[in-house]
Amino acid sequence: MNIKDVENLAELARIELSLEEKTALLKDIGGILEYVDQIKEAKIGEVEPARNLRNIWREDKIEERDFSKELIKEQFPDAQDDFLKVKKIL
Repeated sequence: MNIKDVENLAELARIELSLEEKTALLKDIGGILEYVDQIKEAKIGEVEPARNLRNIWREDKIEERDFSKELIKEQFPDAQDDFLKVKKIL
């Protein structure tokens, strides 16, 4: 990859870059591409498969709860005339 490639990318993205920005971006992209090459060369076969896997899900249990209007109003910080006051959201 060279400066011309960075200029083409900047043109496609419709952004203007100074020479310093282009140089820095070229260096960053070079580092990213080197890392991608390292990932490609990784030897997946050498990784040991996970053992002793088990299901960690729990069974659903129905729990009865009291959700009365009065209980909710008691726990709410600000209420007036059977209404709960909340902050205005725009």
